[in-house]
Amino acid sequence: MDKKVRVRFAPSPTGGLHLGGVRTALFNYLFARKNNGTFVLRIEDTDQNRFVEGAEQYIVDCLNWCGITPDESPDNPGAYGPYRQSERKPSYGKFAEQLINDGYAYYAFDTPEELDAKRKEIPNFQYGQATRMQMRNSLTLTLSEVEELLAANTPHVVRLKVPEDEIVHFNDLIRGDV
Repeated sequence: MDKKVRVRFAPSPTGGLHLGGVRTALFNYLFARKNNGTFVLRIEDTDQNRFVEGAEQYIVDCLNWCGITPDESPDNPGAYGPYRQSERKPSYGKFAEQLINDGYAYYAFDTPEELDAKRKEIPNFQYGQATRMQMRNSLTLTLSEVEELLAANTPHVVRLKVPEDEIVHFNDLIRGDV
């Protein structure tokens, strides 16, 4: 494993860069410099409903004005691009599909309206083991129904399938056994 320090700042282009964002970028930038590492600017542009035209350039301009120059960014790509989240979607889709095929995830076709109705119906509603079998997803629909919905480009999300009677844990490089 490559032990070189790589840190990133990942703002959303939903408006101007605020002081807290500048502080986070500065801390990561200085940490990278102190450790001969790489400071990466990745743009979190997946929230297209709140996207503000010109905000990405404004963020870059603000960082430059502060003397915070990314080593890698959409404007200065390196080996680990792309640096806009939306451009990484095909890669994420491939791995999401693998999780579904391996039984670790499933498609959920619930509309925002259906989820809002559940929130009104059930106090403290959470989409979890107790409720997922009452929702429109690939755990409750037939394979042909799921294939039809996917073929029709029905909006959906991929949810992780958390086992009901099993504690899931993994080894995090920083926190250890989680």
